[in-house]
Amino acid sequence: MPPRTKSTRSRNHVIPASRAILRHFDRQDPVMAAVIRQIGPMRLRRNRNYFQVLCKAIVGQQISTRVADVIYARFQALFDGKQPTPDRVAAVPADRLRTVGLSRQKAAYLHDLSARFIDKTIRPHQLNYLENEAIIERLTAVHGIGRWTAEMFLIFSLNRMDVLPVDDLGLRAAVKTIYGLPEMPKAKQLRSLAEPWHPLETVATWYAWRTLDGTIINY
Repeated sequence: MPPRTKSTRSRNHVIPASRAILRHFDRQDPVMAAVIRQIGPMRLRRNRNYFQVLCKAIVGQQISTRVADVIYARFQALFDGKQPTPDRVAAVPADRLRTVGLSRQKAAYLHDLSARFIDKTIRPHQLNYLENEAIIERLTAVHGIGRWTAEMFLIFSLNRMDVLPVDDLGLRAAVKTIYGLPEMPKAKQLRSLAEPWHPLETVATWYAWRTLDGTIINY
């Protein structure tokens, strides 16, 4: 597997073929290889609607998935059948955003996100060429976006294969079960355990999630 580099070339990743994935994990981590064989081919869908993905992440913070889906549908309805874009969201007053169920804080977050797309602090086409940490730094500068959200963006919007979301409770719970640990691993232990996964941390993470929930995960 190729080492990490700081190349300016696009870092979009194609999911490796199933045989390549198994070859890597058979050599590096037979326990995870057994999980992969049990679950079958990896199916990770890429969502290229970057701005909408981040809007939905902000809307869904600290509320249930069901409620988040309802509020996001109302949010989308503000744009009369068109997709929310930075310019369109920026043009909606905060008070009107709040009528769909958004808090004052989340309305402010959506306006901040829009402003950063408009002033090109975040350039969607440039993201493909940046290292993971550079993308995380840019996204977490937006009010309301934390590291976990940025890591989910790396996985589901950019399909980066080397993302390890050590603070994800689902991953930690799955790893505890898969490896028979006495308790959920903390970040340091998880990083150590995941060293053999590199550079396919995302692959192992996706399969770990699937041991908890058999449905295909999207974001």
